[in-house]
Amino acid sequence: MNCSNIKPETISLGVTDRCCVGNAGCEWDGTLRNVKVEPIFVQKVFDATLVNLQALSTVNNVRFTPKLGRNARIIKISNIRCKKFFNPENINDPRNLLVEPETMLSGGRFVKDGKGNPIEVVGPNGFRSEKIIFADTSECDKEGKGTPVFGTQKVRIKGNVIVEIDAVVQTSGSRRRTITLTANVPITPVELTNFFELCIPSLYNSAFFPRFAEFCNILCETRLATNSISRDIDINPETGEISIDLIIAICVSCEKKIIVPVQICVLSTGYPELSPEISPICTTFPSLFPKQIDEDSIEPSPPCKPKFSLDTDDFIEDTGDVDFKTFD
Repeated sequence: MNCSNIKPETISLGVTDRCCVGNAGCEWDGTLRNVKVEPIFVQKVFDATLVNLQALSTVNNVRFTPKLGRNARIIKISNIRCKKFFNPENINDPRNLLVEPETMLSGGRFVKDGKGNPIEVVGPNGFRSEKIIFADTSECDKEGKGTPVFGTQKVRIKGNVIVEIDAVVQTSGSRRRTITLTANVPITPVELTNFFELCIPSLYNSAFFPRFAEFCNILCETRLATNSISRDIDINPETGEISIDLIIAICVSCEKKIIVPVQICVLSTGYPELSPEISPICTTFPSLFPKQIDEDSIEPSPPCKPKFSLDTDDFIEDTGDVDFKTFD
């Protein structure tokens, strides 16, 4: 047998699907047989609010690529798509579409470092994205309720978006073909304002001050400025350059939360266990998580075996009469 012709079954160069699904590693058989109570130290959300904001940006004479042939014309727009621009090579690229929220509180204030800078602590995203709030909660503590805090938020939006247009083009030879036109479009900087109310728990009955967290996401929608190909699209008959007038809608969702670190008990089936995708060479592999050490998880120790010793304390003195026999 020629072993060089044997290939692992798991290796394949064929692409079965251009998309994928995730494997979280969590499995449950539907019974409570393996479910245990576990304490975890997490950040609990005490209150939250969601705000949706929108704005319009009009852009004129946007150059799209690629260029069309001479005397070509667009006879139909099949689809228009818009997505935010981000340069993974430079997070500080000014063209990156950014949402910059700025929040001011009333009825409470952010804790500062003595130099006017708010104290920021690490959030679930791994960055310093949460601010510590201080407010006098004694009055509402007597009633067993939370204390309201009001806020004003300004959301600044700036950067670029990517616009793609699927167009049916007719060339001078009366041939029709579908082409995708693309442009990197800068939007007009926008500032939006919203108001909110959040409820914070007691500051005096907790080891931690409450934290304020906010995060936003943005998407865009676009269309021709007047929904007319003849009025909004200009094609140079000599060079084939395309200029288009657009209206871009900026859609923003911002969520604000009051968070406090707490220890809670949850039902758990244990650590997730993933199966390796290739045949291993090693016989064993290291564990990624430590074993549980509570009373229910520790295996009972085997009974101790008696040990023999020559220590004098191990001997018992016999004070009774002993008869000795002698042999010649």
